[in-house]
Parts: sequence; structure tokens; C-alpha cells
Amino acid sequence: MNTQFNFLSQIEHRPWKMPAKPWQYYQEWNDVLFLHFEVNYNELKELVPPDLPLDSFEGRYYVSVVAFKMEHIRPAYLPSISFISDFYEINVRTYVKKNEKSGVYFINIEAAKKLAALVAKTLSGLPYEESDIIRNKKAYTNHNILKKFNLDAVFEVKDQINKKTKLGIWLTERYCLFLKKNNAIRIFEIHHKEWEIFNVNILNLEINYRFKALTIDNYKMVLCHYSPGVQVVSWNYNII
Repeated sequence: MNTQFNFLSQIEHRPWKMPAKPWQYYQEWNDVLFLHFEVNYNELKELVPPDLPLDSFEGRYYVSVVAFKMEHIRPAYLPSISFISDFYEINVRTYVKKNEKSGVYFINIEAAKKLAALVAKTLSGLPYEESDIIRNKKAYTNHNILKKFNLDAVFEVKDQINKKTKLGIWLTERYCLFLKKNNAIRIFEIHHKEWEIFNVNILNLEINYRFKALTIDNYKMVLCHYSPGVQVVSWNYNII
């Protein structure tokens, strides 16, 4: 096996078996900042399809803002094209569970390139949109003029976390995502190695993301992580 794909044999951390069929897409999620917020169930449930049950940790519900650089995204057996494949992304996700599989549901996804957002939305059906995302040495910033979303996260990466908390594992180790489209719930299976996560010192955090009754800046951040990133493969969706 090509050493680039050694992560495909790292499966001990997975909660269920990888799909038996060949994967369809490759991508990398690099330079990742996770910001996790505990939120109100009644406000959150309005943002998720009613036939997609919310997942909880010890009876509590969470939304995460994840900022990172998407790189080398491509179909299997085709090369990546950097002006489409490489872009900064910020997604707002929550946690759901269906058919005994715990996954994520994207409330919102922003990409720093208009063409990349269009291609990703067309191919996946996920709610990609263009926004003005900037990454410098110590910060991720975002200004979404259309939706009036803002993020200014200034941070320092500290030591690696060798013993993860149960909540930290619950929030990060997710191996599928769900989408509702054309009145059907679709599941996208994914695989990557276990996240290597680091402590983060947040120097400044200004966040303004509002979805119906849920406004993220009304809630206190309960956990944050940084990761250098993971290689990822994914499979075309199944309707469930």
C-alpha cells in the first residue's frame, strides 16, 4: 500500500467497520481549530430535521465551530486542482445519531473561495457558501457580510493532549455525517486516523453566529482543541 494511505489500516479507534466498497473521495483537514459550546436543546432542535435525532453527552447538547484548511480534495484516481481543492473553511456542526451511528449534522458551512463553495455544494449537497475567511499565524477571522456572521479567534497552540476526556472524544471522533435532501436522510461515511489534539490558549474570541433562536455568542465555550490535521477518505451517500 502506498505509505500516503497508511491511515486506512488504522481502524482500532473506529466505532464501527469501514464500508467494504472502495472510497470515492480523498481530502485533508489541516490546521484545525475546534470551538465547542453547550447549547439549549429547544433552540438546537429547530435547526435539525425532526427525523434526525439529536445526540447528547450525559444529557447535554453541543454545537461546534470548526475552522480549518481543506486541502487536496479530489475524487478517487484523479489529481487535486489547488484553486478548487484548497481553501479555508468554517463549519458549524452539531451531533446526531441515527441507526446506531453517531455523526455530525452541518448547520452552516463557509468556504473562502466562491468556486470551491459552488463545486462542493453541487457535488455533496452540503450547505456551502462563500465567506471572507482569513488565517494568519495566530488567528482565524471570518466576515460573512450576507448573513452578518463574524468570527475572530486569536489563539496559541500548547501541549498535545495524551489522555483525552470522554467529552473530547465524543466531540471529535465522528465517522459519518448526515444530510437531509429531497425528503430523505442521507449518510456519508468517512474515515481518518484518530485525531491528534492539542490544548489551546484562547487569547481573544469574538463570535457572532445566529440561527433562528440559537445565537452561539450567548453561550460560554466549554472546550477547545487544535489539531495539525488528518487525511480523510469518504464514500458516496446512502439513503437511510
